[in-house]
Amino acid sequence: MTYFITRYKEATNRIIMPLKRASRGRQKGGKGSSGRIQCTNCGATVPRDKAKKVTSRLNLVEHTLAKELRAQGAYIASPTVLKWYCISCAIHFGILKIRSADSRRNTGRLR
Repeated sequence: MTYFITRYKEATNRIIMPLKRASRGRQKGGKGSSGRIQCTNCGATVPRDKAKKVTSRLNLVEHTLAKELRAQGAYIASPTVLKWYCISCAIHFGILKIRSADSRRNTGRLR
């Protein structure tokens, strides 16, 4: 019993470093390590849960032509393009914004 009490006191007296972000800049939580991916722009190797994923659709046909083809009943495929960005490239392209300490605490959509 005394061992438990002394261990508990040691745990409460430790100095804990302050965190700039509650998630430490990642989404994994306490899951251990995650896979790595390459940044689409610069080629840097980044953890998958830290990188920013951007999906967009690629238009293969010009808008006016696509409108005419749809009126005739044609199906026009538009494949989705998946891009992964490191944090510095995401800030450069405007995917992420630099936020103040108060706004970093707010979770939710940035765009």
